[in-house]
Amino acid sequence: MNSGIRIGRRAVLAFAAVLLSACAQLAPVADPLPSWNEGSAKEAIVQFVRKTTDPSSPQFVPLAQRVATFDQDGTLWVEQPIYAQVAFALDRVKDVVKVQPALANEAPFSAVVTGDREAMARFTEEDLLKIVGASQSGLTIEAFHEVVRNWAATSKHPKYQRPYTELVYAPMLEAMKYLRSNGYRTYIVTGGGQEFVRAFAEAVYGVPPEQVMGTMLKVDYAVRDGRPTLTNAPALFFIDDKAGKPVGINMMTGRRPQAAFGNSDGDQQMLEWTTGGAGARLGMLVLHDDAQREYAYGPATGLPASKVGSFTQPLYDEAKTKGWTVISIRNDWKRVFAFE
Repeated sequence: MNSGIRIGRRAVLAFAAVLLSACAQLAPVADPLPSWNEGSAKEAIVQFVRKTTDPSSPQFVPLAQRVATFDQDGTLWVEQPIYAQVAFALDRVKDVVKVQPALANEAPFSAVVTGDREAMARFTEEDLLKIVGASQSGLTIEAFHEVVRNWAATSKHPKYQRPYTELVYAPMLEAMKYLRSNGYRTYIVTGGGQEFVRAFAEAVYGVPPEQVMGTMLKVDYAVRDGRPTLTNAPALFFIDDKAGKPVGINMMTGRRPQAAFGNSDGDQQMLEWTTGGAGARLGMLVLHDDAQREYAYGPATGLPASKVGSFTQPLYDEAKTKGWTVISIRNDWKRVFAFE
């Protein structure tokens, strides 16, 4: 009798274990990309991750080779009406002139000091590079990071009246986290200043400074008051844009990425380099076509052209030819910003 009772209990426990296992398999899996609408863009990311992380897949990618690169401006956060670093550099001009008073009478700084908007509207790329370079020249790396963080905490975007560091795209943050949860190392590859982005990348994107590559100024080493220092110098060392992006990626990682995300002509070569490799590759471009929730620009879809984040028709055509996915903000994103 006792033996029969013990067997009955074991059977019940075994049945319960099977039932719990079945329920677990039937339980809904949390959506890793909840800010994305269902569609080809979301599916492209999910399928890429499945193909490259399943050991039984013929397109499996070993853990050490899992690298994904992301442009920043216009891909990870808002870039209109001007790049955030340009806004930062313009805000810094008065402080720079205090240290170097002679600049107040030199173009392009004089236009900023006097508030000459007509002259500022005519600034060339060279003018902006001078202002951006001056905004950090002479500062140690640590001091510059502190200046950037202080600016980011107080400066607000003219349209949204929120700090720039809050204007990050929720869907892209989710894509980065999803890739990282599946063994990918996510790198920011920006045409903006490397040290500017390093100042906040870990707090905002979860990307450590050693995984940020960008345009670099020359840096000088010296011992000051017995302390070794690295100080920004007013000269360009490397421009991490267009053809410079694949070069910078190779210089810092030694690997061709498996996935690359961009939004403009400046990212074309990065996507070409990434998707030109063997095996499963993912190339994605963000198209800004939502004037209600963000901005709409780029002649690829008949939208107005923009000097900031230009997405031209030739790039759009190449995307279609090479199988890159064009992400429509209007159609593919349920929400745009993380604060929403």
